[in-house]
Amino acid sequence: MKTRAITGFFFIVVMVGAMLLGAEVFLGFFTLLSAWCLFEFYGIVSSEDRKPNKFLGILTSSALFITTACYSLGWLEAKFILLFIPSLLAIYIHALYQKRDFPFNDIGFTILGILYVGFPFYCFTRLGYISGDFNHFLPLGFMILLWTSDTGAYLAGRSLGKHKLFERISPKKTWEGFFGGIVLAVLVSLCLAHFFETIPQWQWIVTAIIIGVFGTLGDLVESMLKRSLNVKDSGNILPGHGGFLDRFDGLLIAGPLVYLFLYLVN
Repeated sequence: MKTRAITGFFFIVVMVGAMLLGAEVFLGFFTLLSAWCLFEFYGIVSSEDRKPNKFLGILTSSALFITTACYSLGWLEAKFILLFIPSLLAIYIHALYQKRDFPFNDIGFTILGILYVGFPFYCFTRLGYISGDFNHFLPLGFMILLWTSDTGAYLAGRSLGKHKLFERISPKKTWEGFFGGIVLAVLVSLCLAHFFETIPQWQWIVTAIIIGVFGTLGDLVESMLKRSLNVKDSGNILPGHGGFLDRFDGLLIAGPLVYLFLYLVN
């Protein structure tokens, strides 16, 4: 627990710093972080029957991130974002030359990684531009609510948990913890609405509910993935925590839904 706490503290400091130090640092940091998470995903799903193209998968995802970041910073026109398309199509063409028995297994898992990992991180970075120019309040608020939901779920589950939420996938998760996470996230969202006035209070509350519900489901989906592959952690880069993908599993489903909600109402 000591190792886990120390790692978590420094990781949060780095994360918050990346969001507070301006658009360039924010976009650069999350481009690299998403690429590493995608690398971890490809690592745990790879087998003799499944060999996703790590290079082209990460290149495609990073091309989308980098071109969009350059557009957001005013360095490129919007049309250059479409440059990720050639690397996406190259995934199919490259498989022609591999002489594999089941090439679409490789293609499918390569593209799944982009959709499951790369796209949610992409949506998360776009939260910084909901109001037009870069503003760190929304991505920072998102992460605070995600961490709050996890903390509330842990505390409520440990003290009150009796009814299993999804025992087949995650034996420790309970309904009490699930609702405890949502309640604490909503309470914290009221504080965020007071200090971060980028969006009105009701939007912060809805955002907290989305994160509380779908952050938990994102955690369960990644647990389902690891359980089906008989893998404990996505990596070991974070002592006491596993891999980066393990730390951001809640973002993978909650991120796109929060972005969709805020994009539609603003």
